[in-house]
Amino acid sequence: MNTALKVTAFATGLAAAFTAAYGVGRAVGPVPARAAQPHTAHAARGEDPAAAHGEEPAAAHGDHRVGGLQVADRGYALRLDRTVVPAGGPTELRFQVLAPDGRPLTAYRPAHEKELHLIVASRDLTDFQHLHPVRAADGTWTAPADLPAAGDYRVFADFTPAAETDPLTLGADLHAAGDYRPAALPQTGRTVTVDGYTLTLTGDLTPGRPGHLAFTVSRDGRPVTDLDPYLAAYGHLVVLRAGDLGYLHVHPDGEPGDGATAPGPEVDFTATAPSPGDYRLFLDFRHQGAVHTAAFTLTAAEAPAAEAPAAETHQH
Repeated sequence: MNTALKVTAFATGLAAAFTAAYGVGRAVGPVPARAAQPHTAHAARGEDPAAAHGEEPAAAHGDHRVGGLQVADRGYALRLDRTVVPAGGPTELRFQVLAPDGRPLTAYRPAHEKELHLIVASRDLTDFQHLHPVRAADGTWTAPADLPAAGDYRVFADFTPAAETDPLTLGADLHAAGDYRPAALPQTGRTVTVDGYTLTLTGDLTPGRPGHLAFTVSRDGRPVTDLDPYLAAYGHLVVLRAGDLGYLHVHPDGEPGDGATAPGPEVDFTATAPSPGDYRLFLDFRHQGAVHTAAFTLTAAEAPAAEAPAAETHQH
């Protein structure tokens, strides 16, 4: 993935959270073929058993419970080979996913052409990397990474064990040694430029309610209508909540070759914010063989409460 776009950022999570979309949306052509299918656990039939335990409820559509805030969940655990690495140059990340029996997990259910998707983001959300590690027979994963600056990062492993049907997103902290100078959350507006492409975002994130997000891609003033499929889709969106780096990952509505989804210029997603606040949206897309990442900052504002009807008065 193209990591030159340092305006694409990532953050690290409390202990496991913003899973929903392999972020928070799904891309579509002019006519979506079907509703977005979140890449993390979501409520079935509109019910969310987590609500009874005080956890954040899953969104009803195009979203799921926040993931990546925990290093372990449902008996599975993410174990990094090392949690401190040098900053400012290439490094190799090594890790294992431990199964409930304590052994390294070696059987996965592939999703979007991969057994496991790895996201690395800086806690200040100014750096974002979507990596595709390689698994050895003993269950050890390796991936090259480049942490450009010292500071705190969050590593998200997005996967589905072969024995499970619901995906998991586990998160762990990673520290790049050096002189740390945290940056403010980037403010992007609705239009960003990356690698010569201009992307415009329409739509909003609304807490607890599905919303439509549309990204329009152009280059040199002309719409891009020949996007390449990337991991079985025309776009992938990862959304990270500022503060705790809660993780949502949702794939686009429709897919290449379904007869309804066009290869641009618009990539559409349906997304639900789990709470009010600021979010960083990272859109991966591929054109002419190269992957690019565009980053946006969007605020999910609480919808104004409906005005309560006036109470009836009764005279006695």
